[in-house]
Amino acid sequence: MRTVKPAMLTALFAAMLAGQVQAHGLWTEQRRGHIETIYGHGAEDNAFKAEKISGAWAYDAAGKMIPATVQRLEDHARLLPLKNPAVLGVALDNGAWSLTPDKQWINQGRSKVPNSTESLHTFKYSLAIYQEGAKLPKLDQLKMVILPEVDPLKVGPGKPLAVRVLVDGKPAAGVELVGDYRGAPHQVSATTDADGRAQVLVRNEGLNIISASIDLPVKGDKDIETRGLFTSLTFLGAAHHE
Repeated sequence: MRTVKPAMLTALFAAMLAGQVQAHGLWTEQRRGHIETIYGHGAEDNAFKAEKISGAWAYDAAGKMIPATVQRLEDHARLLPLKNPAVLGVALDNGAWSLTPDKQWINQGRSKVPNSTESLHTFKYSLAIYQEGAKLPKLDQLKMVILPEVDPLKVGPGKPLAVRVLVDGKPAAGVELVGDYRGAPHQVSATTDADGRAQVLVRNEGLNIISASIDLPVKGDKDIETRGLFTSLTFLGAAHHE
């Protein structure tokens, strides 16, 4: 029987943690009558510190804001809008992370980890659309967002959905889009053009999670050299019938 050496275990753990720091995404799902925030990668649904949810914004079909609170549970966060929303946005601030020479990720900036070899701050965003015909409000709170250019609930499985990716409010070119983040998180479906636009195939009759991520260089910051952004767009591919 082969024995795994401690050094190899350390490297494997570091790789797993690095995946959580950079690769993990954020989306929302309705479970047991509640809107739950999901932090994971593909089929993974990981526990996380609920205080990392930095904001949630709910809107009715006309684009008017609905009061929403964040219920911070032991291992995740639940979103509680005052009434059923047509549109919902959420943000997670994963904090600054630094990688030490021995491949340990520490949840602090490089000013507190002076021997770090890599430093970044990651943010996760998600936009959910629940009602047909919903008017999208301004979503300046989402520093990276996938905006559907037609009503995604009316497209249907197997058909292309026109989207536009904005980063810091501006069209983002060359961004790879994953059409089914939960089912095939490594399968790129499309890449945005010079105007930030792309066509993404609607994969599922049930929940669709389209995702994108980008790493941006940061200058003049004592704690980080990279800002990592992840964003998702979620909607049902076909109307639900009892």
